[in-house]
Amino acid sequence: MAIDVDVDLAVLVGLQASGKTTFYARCLSGRYALVSKDQFPRGARNKQRRQMRRVEEHLVAGRPVAVDNTNPSPQEWGPLVALAHRHGATVTAYWFPPDVTGSLRRNAAREGRDRVPDVGVLATLKRLREPSTADGFDDVREVRFDGRGGFDVRG
Repeated sequence: MAIDVDVDLAVLVGLQASGKTTFYARCLSGRYALVSKDQFPRGARNKQRRQMRRVEEHLVAGRPVAVDNTNPSPQEWGPLVALAHRHGATVTAYWFPPDVTGSLRRNAAREGRDRVPDVGVLATLKRLREPSTADGFDDVREVRFDGRGGFDVRG
């Protein structure tokens, strides 16, 4: 699947274990630089500030960048949208509608740092909101598993 890229900030929005990282690897990597709080050491301080600095570095250099975190609400995505627009970039939300049973099942199969306590997934669900263009996104695309090991992207 080809995704048009100029200077775009892709904000992945969804529960833990919803397929965001796999989607990035299969559909965006090679075209978009990756920024994720998971890239920082577990005990790192000021992860939000570090993330914003890395995103800005890519935007200033004219590189498309994807933010792979849960980004469940305007509190998380709002500063990203504003930063991208300040640098003349478009912002695309990739929305992974919640499949709680599937996320919990996939999460349970994870090991080590990759596994999130179930309570963390459920806490994210409580805050999760579907993004829209009213939130400042230039485009919103819905992403679902296609049942054949890939993704169906609409929007």
